[in-house]
Amino acid sequence: MTVVSSAAAISAVTAARPGRPDILATIGATPLVALDRLFPPTRFQVWGKCERFNPGGSIKDRAARSMIEHALSTGELVPGVSTVVESSSGNLGIALAQLCNFYRLELICVVDPRTTTQNVAIMRAYGATVEVVDRDPETGEYLPSRLRRVRELLRTVPDAYWPDQYGNEYNARAHHHTMREIHQALPQAPDYLFVAAGTTGTLRGCAEYIAAEGLPTRLVAVDAVGSVIFGPPEPWERAHRRTIPGHGAAVVPPLLRPGLADRVVKVTDLDCVRGCRSLLAKESILAGGSSGAVTAALLDAESWIEPGATCVAILPDGGDRYLDTIYSDAWVESRLG
Repeated sequence: MTVVSSAAAISAVTAARPGRPDILATIGATPLVALDRLFPPTRFQVWGKCERFNPGGSIKDRAARSMIEHALSTGELVPGVSTVVESSSGNLGIALAQLCNFYRLELICVVDPRTTTQNVAIMRAYGATVEVVDRDPETGEYLPSRLRRVRELLRTVPDAYWPDQYGNEYNARAHHHTMREIHQALPQAPDYLFVAAGTTGTLRGCAEYIAAEGLPTRLVAVDAVGSVIFGPPEPWERAHRRTIPGHGAAVVPPLLRPGLADRVVKVTDLDCVRGCRSLLAKESILAGGSSGAVTAALLDAESWIEPGATCVAILPDGGDRYLDTIYSDAWVESRLG
């Protein structure tokens, strides 16, 4: 398998940005930090890939840049003319808002009530139009409603373009570089990589790099209880309604391929809260919900991770946009208690 960097596809775009580095040049090259206080290395070692240090605050900056700059290089998007239309639970919406503002593109982002007020405010500050939809009456889920509204907008908005984060190959390709950064930062490839699964772009991109380089790294996909990504939910899961966005999905993403993950771990919303608060208490890392999901999966992995192993946890975002939810005792008690 040959891994093709998205850099080749966007060379025409980046060439149009000569001179000193701009804000988009700060996407990527995020720090890898030891989580020795939470996971004492006498058992196994854990590193956290801190994606909150991207300029838009999350790992979604990588995918947004890859998808938007590819579309600009092919002429599918035209600055000052085109409108980007996308569905998001929050982080990709912010990443797209930043890119669209930079490249003089309009953005309509379709979200749902789980999207935090901070995330909506940030998107609007960048100039995006934000639409909020309710649950799909047939499934009781939000994603089908968001996608339906996206398709309606594509039919009615002139010069509209849908990046389609759920099926866009350039979402996955962005994460060849994410895994390359991890590989190059460590003396040898990690034994395990823990990745939150939503669109599965990060999962697939990292898996492709691992396969291309022949690395021994085993991929652990962290999914939400009630999600359908890796198969129909078990009967006991069906009563669980996901409240914390960022991982899990009500629709199987087209980017998914069989066998990407060596193991799938499902976590509840309370597990996410536990993971987030453990990171904060032990490591002083204020992390978002999907970061908490990955941390919770690692906290429960001692029974099957061999002593001496090296693990990397991709921490997709920070927790400053979740202060009224995950870090609010009143919210946790009212929603999850």
